[in-house]
Amino acid sequence: MKRHLIVGLGNPEPKYLMNRHNIGFLAVDKLADESGIALTRTKFNGVYGTGHLEGHPVVLLKPMTFMNLSGRSVTPCSRFFDVPPENILVAHDELDLSFGDLRLKSGGGHAGHNGLRSMVGELGSSDFLRLRIGIGRPQKGSVSNYVLSDFAPGEEQDWLPDLIDRSVSAIRATVRDGIRRAMNEVNTRV
Repeated sequence: MKRHLIVGLGNPEPKYLMNRHNIGFLAVDKLADESGIALTRTKFNGVYGTGHLEGHPVVLLKPMTFMNLSGRSVTPCSRFFDVPPENILVAHDELDLSFGDLRLKSGGGHAGHNGLRSMVGELGSSDFLRLRIGIGRPQKGSVSNYVLSDFAPGEEQDWLPDLIDRSVSAIRATVRDGIRRAMNEVNTRV
């Protein structure tokens, strides 16, 4: 049974913890918590843990390289654990989806996301799987300021736990059922 590498993208310093850009970290933290996988090992410019999810061996990884250099963590980890790109699932923030929307995707470009750009460059492949977690676009102002700001009080913060729970369910479905079946389930929800 082939191992899966589940990666949450984000930035490592405490000041970034509740930033929109860190939604991938939040999802992997919740997944680790639920599945009893301790993210306590440090290597590959990241923190990681190993265990089983839905009956499959997995590695959970949070790169500590900062978002724009994520590939420098993901690539050595995937090589060490012999995980091919098609068994890497990356949870990341997505500006092009409304807040709360989720989409699973297999392969594709980086769409201007610097964490994905780094991964494509370092891995030499874009064949990895993505869980795109919608954070919406700013009405006005800088995109970089927006992604590095905390989720807005009120509706966003109220709905954040549900969004993280649904992200964890999408990751579990992908590992359990494969990307195609998981896409049919996750991408068609209203």
